Amino acid sequence: MKALTPLRLLAALAFSGFAISTQAADFTVAYQTTVDPAKVAQADGAYEKASKSKIDWRKFDSGAEVITAVASGDVQIGYVGSSPLAAAATRQLPVETFLIATQIGAAEALVARNGSGINSPQDLVGKKVAVPFVSTGHYSLLAALKHWNIDPKKVEIVNLAPPAIIAAWQRGDIDATYVWDPALGKAKESGNVLITSGELSKLGAPTFDAWIVRKDFAEKHPEIVSAFAKTTLDAYAAYRKDPKAWLADKDNVAKVVKLSGAKAEDVPVLLEGNVFPLASDQVTALGEPTTKAITNTAGFLKEQGKVDAVLADYSPYVSNQFVK
Repeated sequence: MKALTPLRLLAALAFSGFAISTQAADFTVAYQTTVDPAKVAQADGAYEKASKSKIDWRKFDSGAEVITAVASGDVQIGYVGSSPLAAAATRQLPVETFLIATQIGAAEALVARNGSGINSPQDLVGKKVAVPFVSTGHYSLLAALKHWNIDPKKVEIVNLAPPAIIAAWQRGDIDATYVWDPALGKAKESGNVLITSGELSKLGAPTFDAWIVRKDFAEKHPEIVSAFAKTTLDAYAAYRKDPKAWLADKDNVAKVVKLSGAKAEDVPVLLEGNVFPLASDQVTALGEPTTKAITNTAGFLKEQGKVDAVLADYSPYVSNQFVK
C-alpha cells in the first residue's frame, strides 16, 4: 500500500469529512399495507436517495402498533390513521404530523359476510364484528353505529389485526369487519359492503391517514423530514397528473401490489377511493383543518371511553413546516 503524503492525507481527510457531512442519519420507517402512489417511490429507493440515508422499512398491521413503536423510539417516522394519531396526541407522546397521506374514502369499509344474516345495518345487533381497536376503522365503525342509532354494546366488537381478520373471516368466525386492504379485498370476495369511510365522511365523520415523526428526530434532522415529505408528494403528483396513464404502467401497479398485498385488479378502485393531497393543499391542511379533525376524533374517542380526556390544544402535534 502506498503511503500518503501530507498533501494526499489532507485531501483524504477533507473528502472523508465531506462524505460524513452529506450522509444523513439512518432511520427506521413504519409503513402499512395501504394502496397509494408513494409505494412506487418506496420500491424504487427514492426515499433513500432523497434523504441520503439508509432506511429500515418495517411493515405494521395497524396504527396502534406503529404508535407503540414510535413511542418506544424504535421507529422515527410512521404511517398512522387519524384515530390512533388522536389517541397518541391525547397521551401527549412526542410526535407531530408532518404530512397528510390520504383522506380516506372507499379504501376502508364495513363488510358483512355472505350467509351471516346481515342484510341491513340493524342486523348487526348480536353479530360479531372484527376491527383493529383504536384504528380509523374502529372510529368509523363506531361512527356508523351511532349514525344508525345502534348501541355498540349490542354488537360483539372484537379486536383483531388485519391478518387475523382474514383468517377469522375464512373460518367463518366473524360476521362482519371494518378494515382496509388487503383484508378488505378478501372480505369483499364473499361479503357485501354496508358503508365506506368516504360515505361516513359525508355524514360528518371523516378519517385520514398521516405521516408522523418523533419530535426529537425532526428537530435534529429537519432536512430528512422535508425530503421524505417531498418524495411522497412527488409520487402523488405523478399519479394525479394522469391517473389513467399511471395505472397503465404495469410496473407501477406491480410495485403497489408487492408492498400492499392488494390484488392488481383492485388497485385502480382503491386509488380512486382516496384523495392524495398535493403540496399546495398540504400547507393549509396541516393547520387548523387537521388540528380540528384530531380534536373532534379525540372527543369521539373520549365519548366511547377509549381515552380519558381531551386536550385543550392539539396544534403542537401538527406542523406544516416540512411541506413549505
